[in-house]
Formats: sequence, C-alpha cells, structure tokens
Amino acid sequence: MTKPIANLDEVEFTDIEANGFYTSKRAQFSAAIGAKQLGYNLTELAPGCAQCPFHSHRCEEEMFLILDGEGELRYGKDTYRIKKHDVIACPTGGPETAHQIINTGSVPLRYLSLSTMADVEVCEYPDSDKVGVYAGGGDAPRLRKLVRSESGVDYYDRESTEPRRQKT
Repeated sequence: MTKPIANLDEVEFTDIEANGFYTSKRAQFSAAIGAKQLGYNLTELAPGCAQCPFHSHRCEEEMFLILDGEGELRYGKDTYRIKKHDVIACPTGGPETAHQIINTGSVPLRYLSLSTMADVEVCEYPDSDKVGVYAGGGDAPRLRKLVRSESGVDYYDRESTEPRRQKT
C-alpha cells in the first residue's frame, strides 16, 4: 500500500530545467502518495526566473501556495506582488486567466502546486500566440502538439468533399 504522505523537505527534484529565464526545479510526487485526480509538485525558482511561459488552461485548474521567497504573479492583464503564505487560484479560461509566477526576489522562490488532472488539456500562450494540445495516459500514446495560432486551418482542409467509393 502506498504511503499517502510526502514531506516537502524530503521530496526529490526530478524535473530540472535550465533554459535561461525558464530555469526551475520541480519535485512531482502525486503518484508517489497515491493521488489519482490531483497533481502535486514542489517548485523552486532561482532569482529572476520563471518555471513556464505565460499560459492559461482550458481543462485543468491550478492552485499555488507560496512557501518561501517573493515574486510576482502575472494574471490576465494584471501583475500582483506575491510572498510567503499567499494562496493563488488559477481557474480554467482563456487569456483572462493566463498566469505566470516569476521570482523577482533575491532568494529562491518555493511554492506548492496543486492541480486537477485531465486526460486532455488545451493551453493557450498569449505572449507567443501558441496553442498546446496534450492528451494521453494509460495505454494510449501521449500526444503533445504545439501550434502557432495564426496557422489555423479550415475544418475541411485536406479533406475530400467527394463521397467515399465503396469497395466492391
């Protein structure tokens, strides 16, 4: 049986990204404590960094609890100062709920992330005008596709409008 407890001082950072502004460490421990419908991770950002681009979710809602440090939250068209013990709600939606946490302080910013888990997710990235589609899980192959919004095509693009001929 899985132990349903994780101590944040003991979780292992397994998702480490070093990509300029997007440099972070994440300890993803949902499965380790038996979570099925919620995702949990501990994120640590170095000063001047963010974990991910400004984005919104159409399916998954997120919550962040600031544990240490300070920074700013970009949320829709607004920017908010954030600090230890702030709780941030990021519901589903479009550009009006797009969000990004940035460490503007001089020490590491640490926060607990909690999100609902969806088998299919669509994210929008207003700064870069991209859309991401993420699906899969279980035995299905994982789909991860990012496209530029301006490259949209008509619903019937590359589809024949002629009836299919039946094989005789």
